[in-house]
This record gives sequence, structure tokens and C-alpha cells, in this order.
Amino acid sequence: MKVDLNSDMGESFGPWKMGDDDAMLDLITSANVACGLHGGDPQIMLKTAKLAKEKGVAIGAHPGFHDLEGFGRRQIQGLSSSEIETLVAYQIGALQGIAALAGHRVSYVKIHGALSNMACEDEAMAKALAAAIKGVDPKLAFVVLPFSKLVDAGEKAGLELVTEVFADRAYEDNGLLVSRRKPGAVLHDPEKVAERVKRMVEEQAITSVNGKVKKIAIDTVCIHGDTPAAVSLTKAVRQRLDQAKIKVAPFSASRAA
Repeated sequence: MKVDLNSDMGESFGPWKMGDDDAMLDLITSANVACGLHGGDPQIMLKTAKLAKEKGVAIGAHPGFHDLEGFGRRQIQGLSSSEIETLVAYQIGALQGIAALAGHRVSYVKIHGALSNMACEDEAMAKALAAAIKGVDPKLAFVVLPFSKLVDAGEKAGLELVTEVFADRAYEDNGLLVSRRKPGAVLHDPEKVAERVKRMVEEQAITSVNGKVKKIAIDTVCIHGDTPAAVSLTKAVRQRLDQAKIKVAPFSASRAA
């Protein structure tokens, strides 16, 4: 049994530091690199891509709303499908250029924050995201939340889909994430998170806050890099997966094996 561990990286901006990327890149197998609009800047993108390359970590573009002040977690209304498509294509292309300088390559796309949350329930937005990925490079994989509009949009666009679960986020009964505005939406206890991840991977299922179980095929597990306990959470998850004889590897390598 194999699974990928991913985390959002490169979200610092100039002298402002977000998360411990160096430590996290020793623990994860795929890094979702911010593309400069919700976090990150060209130099931080380059540093992250180089470090990921050195440590054998795959990288993906992590585009979000143009919202540095809100860290891409505020909903922005009124954008047309064309504007969303262009917004995402611009960010993917930016990371592709930076990755080339680092001698690395972008292999997938995972949408960030409010843009992802909105598109999970909005068909037109989901289609625009899929169109942007396909338009830039149809070989890029699309990391999607199960039971969301992203799945249908990605399938119709003919993209390779990578199914993601969240180690540190609670689920609603419909399989979508509990809003960060609600208490208990983000989980912080390393031991509980580690056991939860092991169970999800072994059972290939998620359990909602109300105990509803939904079966899925899990390709990758996300641990948010900006949470204060991110490193300890990830260490606990890696240790628990190792104990359970579950191999941690980039999802591309897992599928090729």
C-alpha cells in the first residue's frame, strides 16, 4: 500500500515567513508551490523549487485568488470564467518558468484556498480551472477533492485526476471540507491526526464530523504547512504510516509502480 504526502510550500513573501518549508520538505513527497498571488514571490518560488529538487520532492502549482492580504482564503465574487481561467493559467506558467530555472518540473496543479472551495460547489468555476490546466499543459495532473465539482470538470477535460484527502481538516456529510469559520474545522493533535490518516489510507474512506463514512480511492494526503504544528503533525503521520508498512511516495511514482 502506498500514498503521497503533500503540503503547501513557498507561501512566504519577502521577509514575511510562512511555515517551516525546510523541515516539511524532509517529510513530504509532493510540494504545492504558491505562485505569487496569494503567497510567495519569484525568489521564494525559486528557492522552494531548488530545495524540492535536492530532496527528491515533486512540485505542483498552487494557484489561488490574487489576495496577498487575505492569503487567498477570502472569497472573491464576480470573476468571469475567462478571468478565472486566465488567473490560473498565469500562475501555472509562472511556476513552470521558475521550475525550469531550478532544473525541476511542475507535474500537477492543486488549487488553493477560497478559489478551490468555491469551485468545489460551482460547476462553471470548476470548468474554468480544468480548462486553464488543459490549456497550459494537458499532461499536468489535477489534484481534486472527492465528491466535488472539480472531479466532473477534470474528467470532462480529460485530465489525470489525483484524489486528495486532508489529514488536518474535518469533513461534512457530503464529503466536502468543514468551513474554517466553524469550530473544529482544523485538527491540531499529532497523535489523533496520525491515527486518522492511517485509518483513512487503510480503509480508503473518510469519516464526517457526524460519523458518516464515504469510500474513496486515496492518492495523496494533505497536511497544511502554515499551521503552527505542521512539522510535528507530519512527523507523527510519517511515523504512523511507516509502522503500518504504508509506503510514502510521490503519487506519480506510486501509479507507475
